[in-house]
Amino acid sequence: MSGHIVVPIQFKKVGKKYHFSTNNIDLAIDDFVVVETARGLELGRVADSIKEISTSEVVSELKPILRKASDYDLKKYEDNKILAADNFILCKKLILEHKLEMKLLSAEFTLDKKKIVFYYTSDERVDFRELVRDLASRIKTRIELRQVGERDGAKALGGIGFCGRELCCSTHLCQFDTISIKMAKNQKLSLNPTKITGVCGKLLCCIKFENENYTRLKVGLPKVGSMVDTPTCKGCKVVDIDILRQMVKVSEQGKYVTYPLEEIDDGSNK
Repeated sequence: MSGHIVVPIQFKKVGKKYHFSTNNIDLAIDDFVVVETARGLELGRVADSIKEISTSEVVSELKPILRKASDYDLKKYEDNKILAADNFILCKKLILEHKLEMKLLSAEFTLDKKKIVFYYTSDERVDFRELVRDLASRIKTRIELRQVGERDGAKALGGIGFCGRELCCSTHLCQFDTISIKMAKNQKLSLNPTKITGVCGKLLCCIKFENENYTRLKVGLPKVGSMVDTPTCKGCKVVDIDILRQMVKVSEQGKYVTYPLEEIDDGSNK
């Protein structure tokens, strides 16, 4: 079965990559292009090299790159950003007037300015029909209010994580993966919610992308509660393990002693 020649396109600096047909246009990484999406005409950036994918990897209709972005397209995009910022302020003002329980995150025009999309978060269902009517009477274009999740909200706003660095979601994570408490347990993390949740209120994203290394490093380490031999003790009970340092703590003759993994014999080699 033949594949499809595609190019990954991003619409935000740290956004999801979408596949488009190259339309036989010569493209290079970081080129700006104009494409048609479900929202309308948009400016995107070539995020990776042109590649071939199988038909099974195509999740929706492959749309073609319309053209490389011209200087006019780029100026129009920048002008739209300024106008969208003004309308963001307007929308925030109207939200307060209508006393709506919603947090406005951003506003974006399509490149052709036929639609403006307002992104927001809310803990409850919001009846924003009056808000849309007020916006439409002032902006004079199609209006869409799109609710996003807490993680998308944090990604849009940015911030500083517990580690003291910028949030992973707003610096390098292009999409969100499923994160589970099981992963936190695998890394011996405290299950205190304040320790393992991010500013978005969800489990820390780093739990997911660090989990693979922890799983690899745990190979060969004895389980807590198992019996092992040490250089000075036979049949000592394992009371703790340090996954990153590859150390094993045992109860030995009434005291706790820590050994490097290579000095521990759990009987697996016998």
